[in-house]
Amino acid sequence: MDAHQPLSLRAEGPLSGTVTVPGDKSISHRALMFGALAVAETVVDGLLEGEDVLSTAAALRAMGAEIVKEGGRWRIWGVGVGGLLQPATALDMGNSGTSTRLLMGLIASHPITATFIGDASLSARPMARVTVPLGLMGASFASAPGGRLPLTMTGRCPAVPLRYVLPVASAQVKSAVLLAGLNAPGRTTVVEPEATRDHSERMLRAFGAEVRVDDGPEGRAITVTGEAELRPQAIVVPGDISSAAFPIVAALIVPGSRVTIGGVGVNPTRDGLLRVLAMMGADVTLGQQREVGGEPVADITVAAGTLTGIEVPPEIAASMIDEFPVLFVAAAFAQGTTVMRGLAELRVKESDRIAVMAAGLTACGVRVEELPDGLIVHGNGGDLVAGGATVAARLDHRIAMSFAVLGLRAAAAVTVDDARPVATSFPGFVALMTALGAV
Repeated sequence: MDAHQPLSLRAEGPLSGTVTVPGDKSISHRALMFGALAVAETVVDGLLEGEDVLSTAAALRAMGAEIVKEGGRWRIWGVGVGGLLQPATALDMGNSGTSTRLLMGLIASHPITATFIGDASLSARPMARVTVPLGLMGASFASAPGGRLPLTMTGRCPAVPLRYVLPVASAQVKSAVLLAGLNAPGRTTVVEPEATRDHSERMLRAFGAEVRVDDGPEGRAITVTGEAELRPQAIVVPGDISSAAFPIVAALIVPGSRVTIGGVGVNPTRDGLLRVLAMMGADVTLGQQREVGGEPVADITVAAGTLTGIEVPPEIAASMIDEFPVLFVAAAFAQGTTVMRGLAELRVKESDRIAVMAAGLTACGVRVEELPDGLIVHGNGGDLVAGGATVAARLDHRIAMSFAVLGLRAAAAVTVDDARPVATSFPGFVALMTALGAV
């Protein structure tokens, strides 16, 4: 096995500059999948070339789609809805929960059998939240104990259209059911109690699917009409706000810093971090607001300043679930206490992000209180934290990057034990941070 790659960042002065972050991971996954279900050629610019997205591309190739990279552009020749082929070998998902759950949705309404495998982190993540609704549509599953990988599934064609009320707001589960519904006769509806990221709905419409969204007493109902025909598209992927979160928080906590991140997606179902930071008094402005491929995009400029602890409204959680680890870091430098609840989803991510962040912050001298569904962080008013710890990232890219950012304002070095997982979503993270002035 490869040796660990420790990482430690420090700031010897203010961070400054204008940078761009990799393409949005959620949109990149979906662009590949919908392109693979369209007939003829889809072209994608700005695709995130992290390991998670490459896992999606490899799986789609194994099921008959032709996907090639030419320079910075990706070309996809799709097989049509219902046209996926039996893969010859197991589909290796690496670390990608999104790839796994969404591809299960695609396969659920195809008459094929596929086996999903992944790394140790992914193999520890439960899949029942997806297999339950897909099972109601007719797919069958055989998995490791606890509904975990390795998992073999057999799709059903025709699948049974479904009306499914999500027990917990989850864009991945919603999207998996909608993708299964593309090849099911009739209408498939997912009702979500709280709005989650809506990239699937937006992009399905762009590809020509019939998608309807209605607000009702149970929540937001998204309906897709099955046996769809998807039309190929030219997609431009905006910068990923989940990646932009790291230079944003870094600029906020390092005195004198001013940083601009260009071309970031600011979809209102994803911009919770920006709203929470504004509540905390952060100096964050959006410039050059525009729409690219149906997605709102802006240049985000951040200047260092004083943050104030708040109680984060739990209903915002779904719009920033991946950004909470680095928000915990920002809260460590706020004046007063920040209370964050409604985050039970974080316990079943690449790691138990609540427990892992709490342990690492405590080791670095930050006072925290762990809650069943969240974290209370007692800020230090903007002073240096003690640091001096080596933190276990637990194969989790966002944990690794969050503690690298914390180290920018630590009296003694904060070392992430293994930065290799960062390549899953942000392969150029260290280069970007050093370009802004980090060491």
